[in-house]
Amino acid sequence: MTEHAQFVTLGVADEIFAVPVGSVQEILETLPITPLPQAPANLLGMVDVRGQTVPVVDLRLTLGLPAREDTQSTRIVVLSLGGPSSPQHLGVRTDRVFEVTELDDGEMEPPATLNGQWTNHSIVGIGRRKGAFVTVVDFSRMIGGVLPR
Repeated sequence: MTEHAQFVTLGVADEIFAVPVGSVQEILETLPITPLPQAPANLLGMVDVRGQTVPVVDLRLTLGLPAREDTQSTRIVVLSLGGPSSPQHLGVRTDRVFEVTELDDGEMEPPATLNGQWTNHSIVGIGRRKGAFVTVVDFSRMIGGVLPR
């Protein structure tokens, strides 16, 4: 039996995104976020996660979608990015978290390119779950400017 990669699926507006389960440190209900002066619009601020300061970005704003008030489904997904020797933690506020799952057929297609004009370096690939498209994202690349170096 072939072992397939596991992903945590996230919902933002009507879209489904996924991140490898190994990158997810934990999933939190909404917390008070302390804003940072002059931060980019998508950087909401910082939260305290068991004594550790974690920056939080709004996935909606990062994707160019309008902001939305928190709901009962809103979650902060704390990701561990970078290598094991120097992990960096990032909170991603998302509209909802669906499940830990495998992609249908365990397969991903490469991201689309249009005449070499458009490539999204933060998309790892496109898969399907229950027939719906799932965009697998590399949050290190998507949010690169937010993480401290």
